[in-house]
Amino acid sequence: MHDKRVFLSINIPPMSLDLVIIPTYNEIENVEAIIRAVVDLGQGYHILIVDDNSPDGTADKVRELQTEFNGNLHLEVRKEKSGLGTAYIHGFKWALQNNYDFIFEMDADFSHTPADLIRLKKACEEGADMSIGSRYTKGVNVVNWPLSRILLSYGASFYVKIITGMPINDPTAGFVCYRSSALKAIELDSVQFVGYAFQIEMKYRIYKAEKKLKEVSIVFTDRVRGHSKMSKGIVWEAILGVIKMRFNSIFNKNKFYHG
Repeated sequence: MHDKRVFLSINIPPMSLDLVIIPTYNEIENVEAIIRAVVDLGQGYHILIVDDNSPDGTADKVRELQTEFNGNLHLEVRKEKSGLGTAYIHGFKWALQNNYDFIFEMDADFSHTPADLIRLKKACEEGADMSIGSRYTKGVNVVNWPLSRILLSYGASFYVKIITGMPINDPTAGFVCYRSSALKAIELDSVQFVGYAFQIEMKYRIYKAEKKLKEVSIVFTDRVRGHSKMSKGIVWEAILGVIKMRFNSIFNKNKFYHG
């Protein structure tokens, strides 16, 4: 008697390894809730908290939670508060060393809706090298901001678009998904800016490296708990630094991205 069973070979694509980088400084009021919100999405995201030695015990709270999340929650503590940009660069290098496929930037204060991580990743899976959670692709999608701040942010975005030529409506956005190949294409050690100008610089470097950027419309909600890290110095860095960045991309191409 012959066995007539037929065995089908199904090619199941390997699951990607995804890392959500969340920089913190004095985020004890938010850090546990944001970690749980990301984990509860059920997408298998790993989380890296990059803490700047917060005096309020943020890192200690993360250490407590690490025993619960089976190796999916990671912590890097730096010696002092050194700026948002350097925190992300630290996280990017850590992610590339540990072979993550998709790497996200996300704030700890719930100004970014965790569920939108799924939409950002989908945009990259469909071909984008960098997907951007944008406040300005469909009008102005900002909650709890005063009019003065909306005008400043929207005006800065228009200014950056004119100076750089990037077809991006929200170049200062800090809710982003990268393919690892996009981060490998730029010179991370030469990134100059540390505040919101960092977000502009990262998009511009990837744009100049001829990678594909795509905006995904989101609703941005200003933080409810904790204190904003925004300052006038950060704003002026963004405004004045854009022209310098533009010239650097022309005259220092080899330090700007890997051609």
